[in-house]
Amino acid sequence: MINFDFYTPTRVLFGADRENEAGKQVAAFDGHKVMIIYGKKGGHVESSGLLERVHRSLNGAGLSYIDFSGVVPNPRLSLVKEGIRIGRSEGVDFLLPIGGGSVIDTAKGIGYGIANDFEIEDLLYGRVKTDKNLPIGVILTIAAAGSEMSSSMVLTIEDGMMKRSYGHDCSRPRFAIMNPELTYSLPAYQTASGAADIMMHTMERYFTPTDTDTSLTDRIAEGLMISVRDAAQVAVKDPENYDARATLMWAGSLSHNGLTGAGRVSDFATHKIEHELGGMFDVAHGAGLAAVWGSWARYVYKTNPGRFAQFGEKVFGIDASQTSDSDITDTVLASITAWETWCHSIDMPTTLTELGIYPTDAQIEEMAEKCVFGRNGHIGFFQPLTKEDIVAILQMAK
Repeated sequence: MINFDFYTPTRVLFGADRENEAGKQVAAFDGHKVMIIYGKKGGHVESSGLLERVHRSLNGAGLSYIDFSGVVPNPRLSLVKEGIRIGRSEGVDFLLPIGGGSVIDTAKGIGYGIANDFEIEDLLYGRVKTDKNLPIGVILTIAAAGSEMSSSMVLTIEDGMMKRSYGHDCSRPRFAIMNPELTYSLPAYQTASGAADIMMHTMERYFTPTDTDTSLTDRIAEGLMISVRDAAQVAVKDPENYDARATLMWAGSLSHNGLTGAGRVSDFATHKIEHELGGMFDVAHGAGLAAVWGSWARYVYKTNPGRFAQFGEKVFGIDASQTSDSDITDTVLASITAWETWCHSIDMPTTLTELGIYPTDAQIEEMAEKCVFGRNGHIGFFQPLTKEDIVAILQMAK
């Protein structure tokens, strides 16, 4: 293993009805004026009674609060700026997002803006850095992004529709409330997209250029991927299966809190490519990842074919026992196909056409250019990718 830091300060409250403890938790972290952040006004958070339960919990702890709604998938910088303005004027000192990655990332952006004296886009473009954010607590309703335990934030800048990220440990939530029952109402497509995202957060760390022994981290990652593989197939067909929902919810957090990448370099090239798909076409993040990964894999596998063979053998049961160096390509391609077969089993796309988008050559060029913009001309670490490489992968993915 290479040297690493592992920091997971988030207190997890897992299980049924734990959302009723939100007020107690905010108070324990010295919050007084809370901004509750969620999605569509009048949407499920309100209609299900969840928001009312959270209000009751905060009232019971003697806390004041304001509601801030309107978050959409691929969250927008403009809404973050509005939240910063309102939060400052209202004296907000604690943020409580209810939802998934988009809502949590919006909260992180608002927290950065309130705690610092700079324009939030300067943070996203890398012009400034900070180690200050407001304290955040999370009530999770979607198993997917892992933002409830991670240090990362991704926002869409409407000027040019570019997705950009910033990460610092100061943005890791103080607590995360995870009630699997809150995910029962998710549509099958959203459940499956979340599962693909969880898998990809692990795979981006699994496909590593690190050549020292990371077998312990491998076993952790492989066990997580096998659990998600199976639980997703159950949850899309039986949405109120508590065990499957619980597995996905906990796996989503573990996949993105640094555990499955400990001791090695991560890649995240597929994520960077998908971010531009999401920015241009507003697709579901997990579905976009599923649509791109197979093409990325076929483009780069010769860098380390043994890694792909191991992935197929350990996660999808591909028989590699008789594989020699001369025919490992067959095992590699079977491993990639096994991933795509799993995607299809939960109705996830494996091409851009299946995703429902048909980018032109000019659009592909634009996305590739945005991918490498401000990143020294390349992305990824398993095999560093230039603009020309990204164009080739996106053309393959069509």
